[in-house]
Amino acid sequence: MVHRLRVAEVIAETADAHSLVLTVPPALATEFAYLPGQYLTVMVPGTGARCYSLSSSPHTDTDLKITVKRVRDGRGSNWICDHVRAGETLEFLPPAGEFTPGSLDEDLILLAAGSGITPVMGIIKSVLARGHGRLTLIYANRDEHSIIFGRELAALAGDRLTVTHWLDSERGAPDPAVLAALLAEDGGRSAYICGPEPFVAVARDALQRAGVPEELVNVERFEVGQDESMASTLEVEIDGQTRRLPWPAGKRMLDVIIEAGLNPPFSCRQGHCGACTLRLQRGKVDLVNNEILEQEDFDEGYTLACQAIARSDEVAVTYY
Repeated sequence: MVHRLRVAEVIAETADAHSLVLTVPPALATEFAYLPGQYLTVMVPGTGARCYSLSSSPHTDTDLKITVKRVRDGRGSNWICDHVRAGETLEFLPPAGEFTPGSLDEDLILLAAGSGITPVMGIIKSVLARGHGRLTLIYANRDEHSIIFGRELAALAGDRLTVTHWLDSERGAPDPAVLAALLAEDGGRSAYICGPEPFVAVARDALQRAGVPEELVNVERFEVGQDESMASTLEVEIDGQTRRLPWPAGKRMLDVIIEAGLNPPFSCRQGHCGACTLRLQRGKVDLVNNEILEQEDFDEGYTLACQAIARSDEVAVTYY
């Protein structure tokens, strides 16, 4: 269910990244309780639903905080950075996501690029405040001016948090062999990666070289820019009713369904939990990311609403 939250403060983290500090009224405290590393879905006027990770910690911060970095042609991020001011209200869905450690006492490897530091920051503050885990962070950016939370990370670094900044302006793009060498003593730890797909691929390679088992690797992805897709018409059968909805190019199927006022199931919105699975009756879609469905699932017509973009002028789906 969508709720309105007040923006208590807007913080310019860098020239391209703003944090929104959000006040949760007492009546919504339970619904907006969250785990470190989760995200909020915000309804951006004229654009639709967008997901932004929480950079706050439930163990150290009274208010919630999301951090939004401008992306080229990103209508949601640019609107928020250009227009949102303290005192305004925005519509949000409650926290969701599975990019969160099972224990704050566990030693962790953290790999982030750009605004991928956002959920990682929530994890760092939580572990340091309420757990006993030791943290190794490698944080990649274009240059020193692109570093989000630079001063805060410097203040938190110490015996339990080691921070290594990788700046493309000084070292070139992240190299998996060099990253693996930096992680040579951390091979038995769980790892958390957040960033764009090219960085995720390099980080996975580095972790494999460093001896981190695949089952200990957790990934949160985000895409830069708008998805390339065609405009379509979506026919969706859900809760005993059938609706025909316009499906604009560049929008995920799940967002279209939510914005129509329907109540579809979903959780991670990243393509790796399967909560939004539904059956494709006709038409074609592509999935931006998929870590749950196998070929036999596709053969039976299943797809993921959160990752589906249109590839035909009409698409029909049903929630079975």
